[in-house]
Amino acid sequence: MRLFVALVPPPEAVEHLDEFLDVRRSAGPFRWAGPEQLHVTLAFLAEVEERRLDDLVERLGRAAAKRTAFETAIAGGGAFPNAARARVLWAGLDLEDHGRTEIDRLATGCRAAANRAGVPVDGQRFRPHVTVARLGHPDEVASWVRLLDGYAGPRWVADRITLVESHLGEGPRRRPRYESLAELPLSG
Repeated sequence: MRLFVALVPPPEAVEHLDEFLDVRRSAGPFRWAGPEQLHVTLAFLAEVEERRLDDLVERLGRAAAKRTAFETAIAGGGAFPNAARARVLWAGLDLEDHGRTEIDRLATGCRAAANRAGVPVDGQRFRPHVTVARLGHPDEVASWVRLLDGYAGPRWVADRITLVESHLGEGPRRRPRYESLAELPLSG
């Protein structure tokens, strides 16, 4: 199974970002993420044996319960690896000190929970973001980064994580189709 653990913004936050991007999509040579694909990945689990799923969900639930809910908003943006040779265009998160600490510890806890369940985790450094578009080849996107820097969506409370299964090529235009397997609440 191909899984990831995510913070999924509420519908009003997704709709706001989608409306902001919608009028701009035809101007860029990108593969745009659909609204159903907008999320913040906390841990990517490329290969999960089905027999490990129950233990994984239990451990993720404990990791989530150790963290407190926090307020955030989708705001700003950038490009990976950088604006001069971008492969990914992303929107950021507006986080106060408490939120920044909680999301970092939440990502660390989710990765540790997966490791304890015997599930290998992608080891890239965690940087909270929402992927909005991908490029087929590296390109210069500084004007798009400036555009995203001016974006600020509505505030929302991150109060749960979602374990999601990704079915490659089964979504619209051969994109992944996402299936929520478990929602696990944060404390307070």
